[in-house]
Amino acid sequence: MSRPPLSGIRVLDLTRLLPGPYCTLLLAHLGAEVIKVETPRIGDYSRYLPPEIGGEALFAAVNRGKKSVALNYRNPRGRELLLELAKTADVFLEGFRPGRVLHWRIGYEDLQSLNSRLIYCSLSGYGQEAPIRNAPDTT
Repeated sequence: MSRPPLSGIRVLDLTRLLPGPYCTLLLAHLGAEVIKVETPRIGDYSRYLPPEIGGEALFAAVNRGKKSVALNYRNPRGRELLLELAKTADVFLEGFRPGRVLHWRIGYEDLQSLNSRLIYCSLSGYGQEAPIRNAPDTT
């Protein structure tokens, strides 16, 4: 039996709700090791959706087959642990408002200096540079 096409690829998933988790679900289905990184006490917002729009079932559906870790990358120790994970990753996906990763010092340049082969993907509902890039402001 042949190995899946993304076997041996490690993905760090710092996305929430639907687009990012669905993307990394597809990568997991193709054999990648996906590590979902959630902040303690908050995690992925889809955990808290009301039952009439899918509730916890949505979270389970788009996060199956992934490893998971709760890590507060906003504090020094959590950031240090995230950087250690990034050293061993092939892909890093984040879905924060534009500029938030710079505030937490986990942006492209921060991680690229540790792992030059890292593919860094920023997902945004309103673009990285568009006039409405910060809408809605929830982060």
